[in-house]
Amino acid sequence: MINPTTQSQPPIVVERLTKRFGDFVAVDDVSFSVGAGEVFGWLGPNGAGKTTTIRMLLGLLKPTSGRTAVLGLDSATQTKAMHAQVGYMTQQFTLYTDLTAWQNIRFYGGVYGMPAAQLRARIPEIIRMAGLEDRAHALTSTLSGGWKQRLALGCAIVHRPKVVFLDEPTAGVDPISRREFWQLIYAMAAEGVTVLVTTHYMDEAELCQRIGFISQGRLVALDTPERLKQTQMRGQVLEVDVSNPEQALRVLKDAQQRGQLPLEEVALYGARIHAVVPDARAYKAAIGDLLAAEQLEVRALEWIMPTLEDVFIASVRGPRPPDTAAA
Repeated sequence: MINPTTQSQPPIVVERLTKRFGDFVAVDDVSFSVGAGEVFGWLGPNGAGKTTTIRMLLGLLKPTSGRTAVLGLDSATQTKAMHAQVGYMTQQFTLYTDLTAWQNIRFYGGVYGMPAAQLRARIPEIIRMAGLEDRAHALTSTLSGGWKQRLALGCAIVHRPKVVFLDEPTAGVDPISRREFWQLIYAMAAEGVTVLVTTHYMDEAELCQRIGFISQGRLVALDTPERLKQTQMRGQVLEVDVSNPEQALRVLKDAQQRGQLPLEEVALYGARIHAVVPDARAYKAAIGDLLAAEQLEVRALEWIMPTLEDVFIASVRGPRPPDTAAA
């Protein structure tokens, strides 16, 4: 059981967490912890239970069973004390567009109960952190998505929280702004802030120190990105560079449905195809011959290491490993 008075426990602890809405199980017996200064990725398809998990960690939803603790405080019973020490950035930027960037930061500092003198000193620090020096007095409605994103993060951390929850914070933001945002995340982690982030972007997931995959409410994999690639992939990946990838994909999917080839998964990755088979050496020639028979030019057909996206798809579609819940 979680002991709120224990100072040595990780900043985020989840124990056998379950949330039911009627007959629907949104989160199903999930357990994990996140260490101090760790950047932890929480990944899953839409509706998998990611946001529900975060809302229970924040005490915004009561769990059906199980417990969560943040900074040693029980999320369900010590919510107010816990909120004073955490930051939360939601999927939608919770900014007041008729206020300036400076005014938004001041407002949120007041919400968190910061003393006036402390807040006056903190606002310029947040402005510099977010790179908003030239936009501090611009109406938030005039800022681009990337600038709003930085401002929203600044508002979430104005009170110097020790734990920050980021729920799909970069959705709809351009790649350069996403990269700059992640630099801010790692700057926080370097100062000892614990960060739990949900994302749909696999390049962002690669930046996390550890990742948990959640599917249909259940934790299906938990480890570092590299270890997940080594241990969680069912089958081996053949990458196909072919003259007409869309047609080739249809051919391979037809072969999969007919049982002609034991393809675990076949999907487009850019202009190439990834085909997951039990044994790459054994089925390489068969795939090449099948495509050639359809008058498709196979330029390259190579066994490659799986990408994190390959592993993610394999994990959420496959059977749940028996030992992940205790990880």
